[in-house]
Amino acid sequence: MLPRKRQFEGVVVEEETGNSSLPNKKNLIVAFGAADSAVNSDRSLSGSNNNNSSSGKEVDSGTYVMAVGDNNPQEIDEDLHSRQLAVYGRETMRRLFGANVLVSGMQGLGVEIAKNLILAGVKSVTLHDVGTVELWDLSSNFVFSENDVGKNRALASVAKLQELNNAVVVQSLTSELTKEQLADFQAVVFTDIGLEKAIEFNDYCHSHQPPIAFIKTEVRGLFGSVFCDFGPEFTVFDVDGEEAHTGIIASVSNDNPALVSCVDDERLEFQDGDLVVFSEVHGMKELNDGKPRKIKNARAYSFTLEEDTTNYGSYEKGGIVTQVKQQKVLNFKPLREALSDPGDFLLSDFAKFDRPPLLHLAFQALDKFISELGRFPVPGVEDDAQKLIAIATNMNDSSGDDKLDDINPKLLRQFAFGARAVLNPMAAMFGGIVGQEVVKACSGKFHPLYQFFYFDSVESLPSEPLDPDDFRPVNSRYDAQISVFGRKLQKKLEDSQVFVVGSGALGCEFLKNLALMGVACGKQGKLTITDDDVIEKSNLSRQFLFRDWNIGQAKSTVAASAAASINPSFNIEALQNRVSPETENVFHDTFWENLSVVINALDNVNARLYVDQRCLYFQKPLLESGTLGAKCNTQMVIPHLTENYGASRDPPEKQAPMCTVHSFPHNIDHCLTWARSEFDGLLEKTPAEVNTYLSNPSEYTNAMRNAGDAQARDNLERVLDCLDRDKCDTFEDCITWARLKFEDYFANRVKQLTFTFPEDAATSTGAPFWSAPKRFPRPLQFSTSDLSHLNFVMSAAILRSESFGIPIPDWVKNPRKVADAVDRVIVPDFQPKEGVKVVTDEKATSLSTASVDDADVINDLITKLERCRTNLTPTFRMKPIQFEKDDDTNYHMDVIAGLANMRARNYSIPEVDKLKAKFIAGRIIPAIATSTAMATGLVCLELYKVLDGGHKVEDYRNTFANLALPLFSMAEPVPPKVIKHQETSWTVWDRWTLGNNPTLRELIQWLKDKGLKAYSISCGNCLLFNSMFPRHKERMDRTIADLGREVAKLEIPLYRHHLDVVVACEDEEDNDVDIPLVSIYFR
Repeated sequence: MLPRKRQFEGVVVEEETGNSSLPNKKNLIVAFGAADSAVNSDRSLSGSNNNNSSSGKEVDSGTYVMAVGDNNPQEIDEDLHSRQLAVYGRETMRRLFGANVLVSGMQGLGVEIAKNLILAGVKSVTLHDVGTVELWDLSSNFVFSENDVGKNRALASVAKLQELNNAVVVQSLTSELTKEQLADFQAVVFTDIGLEKAIEFNDYCHSHQPPIAFIKTEVRGLFGSVFCDFGPEFTVFDVDGEEAHTGIIASVSNDNPALVSCVDDERLEFQDGDLVVFSEVHGMKELNDGKPRKIKNARAYSFTLEEDTTNYGSYEKGGIVTQVKQQKVLNFKPLREALSDPGDFLLSDFAKFDRPPLLHLAFQALDKFISELGRFPVPGVEDDAQKLIAIATNMNDSSGDDKLDDINPKLLRQFAFGARAVLNPMAAMFGGIVGQEVVKACSGKFHPLYQFFYFDSVESLPSEPLDPDDFRPVNSRYDAQISVFGRKLQKKLEDSQVFVVGSGALGCEFLKNLALMGVACGKQGKLTITDDDVIEKSNLSRQFLFRDWNIGQAKSTVAASAAASINPSFNIEALQNRVSPETENVFHDTFWENLSVVINALDNVNARLYVDQRCLYFQKPLLESGTLGAKCNTQMVIPHLTENYGASRDPPEKQAPMCTVHSFPHNIDHCLTWARSEFDGLLEKTPAEVNTYLSNPSEYTNAMRNAGDAQARDNLERVLDCLDRDKCDTFEDCITWARLKFEDYFANRVKQLTFTFPEDAATSTGAPFWSAPKRFPRPLQFSTSDLSHLNFVMSAAILRSESFGIPIPDWVKNPRKVADAVDRVIVPDFQPKEGVKVVTDEKATSLSTASVDDADVINDLITKLERCRTNLTPTFRMKPIQFEKDDDTNYHMDVIAGLANMRARNYSIPEVDKLKAKFIAGRIIPAIATSTAMATGLVCLELYKVLDGGHKVEDYRNTFANLALPLFSMAEPVPPKVIKHQETSWTVWDRWTLGNNPTLRELIQWLKDKGLKAYSISCGNCLLFNSMFPRHKERMDRTIADLGREVAKLEIPLYRHHLDVVVACEDEEDNDVDIPLVSIYFR
């Protein structure tokens, strides 16, 4: 989850039929991942039917090895893919389920791309590589082990990648590719291919009917590139993935052009040139024709229409304006043309505005170097670097008008030295980017990368120059990384002490990256990971270290074990503790003091803020990141160089007023908020309140009498209803309760509201009461022929029976029998009452209204409750039902969706399906594997800088990225605010320390020596000293520690060697000076 920014949901696009055939080659060997095979029956098969998806037997090159899982493109496992569905929507997911993808080159980058696509759920992924695994590859490929050295890379990858998702066909191809084979795929990705062959393959893909999406991508040390060509005419159905923006109309002028004003309930998100449609407009009905209209002069709460409304009817009231999402057609150039005419490069870092053209040249020069010498430049060998620079210079000199003024030999030298290495953080980052581009190619969802993207992170190199000898391989799994950073930094990585907080989607990616980088893999190194959560099915679509057999197990333990299997030298300890003030005995001072760096992998802001404060206190680097759908961000928090995470915060999320949610909803979010509140009240809070009363009746009733307020009265009324009027003994009673709830919610309450405020009601100022954004409601007439009515009653009755421990009869599965039972319920007539108060104050925080006779009512309720209790068995208890969104068989979402949609029907608000209701009511955070992978790759590039230790603030990068657009925005972190006093300066990072168990007098003198006059010293919430209090001077010769124990009543645990005091000081001119926290060491 992103620490900042909000979520969005996808839109529906049309389904297209693609070529879904699998490659048909000789000697097809299959390893079955799940029960069903998607392989044609005329192919020879061998292997075992098991869930481990191990490949069949050793085969020669020129053979497909395929692992086949369940493959039904029409069925979406919503429990598994719920977070991804929140990003893509059903139609995009169905398109993905029909997509066959080729990934060629199974070094670190290829396996990262394949991983993300398999997690996304494409139909098939074919892994292609003709090379064999080398020890070198273990720096970046998480599926390889030392036992795989010498095996074909693609063949060695199949089984472990198949484990990620048995619904995806994973197969390997180990022979040289021909262009005709590409016709079997909707998208092909090449990660290790020469330009000549790439141009040949791209020409074929570009001219193929239908075009085959072609992506060429490379990671060379700290440099990376992507080229995309999705064909001569590629249609993007949804360019950004955001929901269509809407506004509630307040007025429309009869002008040319017409001015449209909207209510100031929420800012408009329209932009000039957007197309919009109108609906529900009263008076100016000409606007309700459904025709898209272009807007201009878009403002926060208004815009103008490029239309003459002078002769239209006069606007009266109401109206919704909705953005029309527009398709976009892109005309891609083939690689052959784009090399010489690349167009605009996609920028990532505006500090490197001139970098993309140079890297465009550098990658072409490297290709020529390899084609001429048959190898990569050797790290640290100056002759090879100069050869590459010479090639680049010649190519630049012959480029005519496109000649670069400066080819930056220093940068090209760095490029040459790392060219052979595929670094894990770079592979993770580009694996996320390219994986998302494949999804775009196969679905038309989100705007593709058009067409070149280049990136470098040379700032990650060690700050001190390295001896060429330091780059030489040492025959270890880290040799590729050593070839870029040298052995000294590798040793620092291995001996680091790292704390990773959280082992969900981000945490899994981080552990994989850190294990491959060798972090905490040395004798002095250690990584601690903690997470108090357990694995759920919905985690499996992106938390890739987990398998279905791990469901219910502790996340941190499983993730640590999986990471250790990637690198057996990984020194990792898994804990299940939440990092909070309550666990400071676990994560104590010594623990924090020994850390090298902290990496957050959290999903909520409060936990982030606590870890941020700990890192600030102990002056430890904190690497922060988060994701939200296709968006991700990273923030580097570096002691004394940058501001801390909590230094800047987003404003609190705007909450709808309580009266809006309960009486005047005007969008589906309001209806779902209300539905979730009613669910919790009816099925969790009230049964829990009943049990609290029954557990200790006298204590409970005394508490209610003492409270004596409207809330106590409401609590007692709800408990009494449950045990008396609404008590259920049979399932038929539950049906009756549910049917009467329907009548109460969707008929009686609406009748009462419209009786109190008729459609022509006016406010105290004479304005119409039912003016925008209020919507006038209509009561519902229950009908057993309306399946949504019947389903709500059935679902509510089932949960009611569960809370009373009543068996659910088999006939509940028969809609006719349920309808018969519902028809037998006697529904009393309802008559609206005079004088009923409806809360309309938007600032009100409670719907309960106090009354002068609350105390008498409470006593009467308690008397009735005591009488009712005598009719209960001593062991009677209710079962509170806690909302669980990720179990579609428990009827929770059926009830909430039913409540919300019936209420929406009351107010003529568009209804939503159960899945969309789950996203909103369950507060599901949209999440996909691609943005998670990219975020962790970016963070690990910063980790090199942190552990090297010599970098300046301008070397670090904070990033915000949106893979949907795509957008990459990188910038230097903001430095901390500096406070100066005389010759001393400090920031939020500073903490002053005073040792040797000082007295109060010694502390005051120590500050006086700094030119500061202490007039108040406090510890916790207690004042230890104030110059205004004469008696405090008697404490001058007492130690601070003793005063903390006696005055502040501190209980100092044995693991703590100091206490902190806050000192208020003045300078010599009596001006207040904010000084850092002062730590007093007494042990």
